Amino acid sequence: MGDLLTIDAMNLLFVSFGVGIVVGLTGMGGGALMTPALIFLGIPPAAAVSNDLVAAAANKTVGAITHARSGSPNLKLAAWLVAGSVPTAFAGAFIIKAVGGTEEQTQFVKTAIGCALMLTAATYTLRMYLQLRSVTRGGSISEKDPPVRPIPTLLIGLVGGLLVGITSVGSGSLIMVSLLLLYPTLQAVKLVGTDLVQAVPLVLSAAISHVIVHGVDPEVVIPLIIGGSPGTYLGARIANWVSQAVVRRGIVIVLSLTSLAMLDVDPTIVGIVGAAMLILGPVAWGLVRRQHGLPAFDHVPSDGNGYPTNHTDSSSESSRR
Repeated sequence: MGDLLTIDAMNLLFVSFGVGIVVGLTGMGGGALMTPALIFLGIPPAAAVSNDLVAAAANKTVGAITHARSGSPNLKLAAWLVAGSVPTAFAGAFIIKAVGGTEEQTQFVKTAIGCALMLTAATYTLRMYLQLRSVTRGGSISEKDPPVRPIPTLLIGLVGGLLVGITSVGSGSLIMVSLLLLYPTLQAVKLVGTDLVQAVPLVLSAAISHVIVHGVDPEVVIPLIIGGSPGTYLGARIANWVSQAVVRRGIVIVLSLTSLAMLDVDPTIVGIVGAAMLILGPVAWGLVRRQHGLPAFDHVPSDGNGYPTNHTDSSSESSRR
C-alpha cells in the first residue's frame, strides 16, 4: 500500500481521474489521452502502452457487461470486428519488440502514437460533423439492425486492432467512427454497445501480448484503475451541465497538439498551431453550422450539445450512455 501513496502514484491517480472525467463527458476512448499523459509523466512509451491496455481491459469489461445485459449490442457485428481485431492486436507488442533496441522502440512507439492521435483528432472532427448533419437533416434511425457487411467490418477490425496493439489508441474512437460511417442507420445505443463488447477481447488480446513481452507495473496500473472509474462516473453525471460542443472542440485541439508533441515537432510550431486552432477553430465551426441552417454560435437555448432544443440529435453522446 505504501507504493500507492507516493507522489508519483498520486500524480497517476490525478491524471487518470481527469481522463476519466473527459471519457464520461464525451464517450471517447481514454487511450487517446491516457497513453500520452503517461509518457509525459516520464513512463517509457512501451510501458505506457502496456499499463494503459491492462487498465483499459478492466474498465471496458464493466461497461461491456452493462450493455450486454441491456441487449443493446449487435453481437453479429461485434463478432466480425473481433475476428479481425484480436489477432492484429495480439501482434502489436511483438511488432514493437521486433523494431530493435530500447531507443528504437521508444521512437517507433512515439511516432506511432503521434500518427494515431492525429488520425483520432481527424475522425473525431468527422464524427462531430456527421452528428451535426444528422440533426439538421432530421434523419431517423431504423429500429431494425442494418445488414452486416462482413468484409469491410473485418477490415475495420484488422486496422483498429493493429493500432490498439501498438499504441493503445483507437478502440473507443477510430473504430467507433468507422462503424458510424459504415452503419449510419444503427441506433446510437447499439453502436456504443457493439463497440464496447468488441473492445473487450480486442483490448484483452493486446494487453496479454504486452504483459508477455514488456510486463506490467502494478504501481502504475492500480492508480489508473482506481482513479479512472470514479472520474468516468463523475463525467457522465455532469455531462448535461457542460456544453458538449465546447468540450469536443477542446478535445480535438488537445489531441492535435499532443500528436505534434509525440512527433517531436518544434515547440514554437506547436504553440502557433495551438493558437491558430483556438482562434480560428470556433470561426470555422460556426461557418459549418451556418451552412446547415444553424446559428454560428449558441445564442439560443441548446440541448447541451450545441444544437437548438427544437432539434433532436438521435446520435448525440447523451443518448449513447
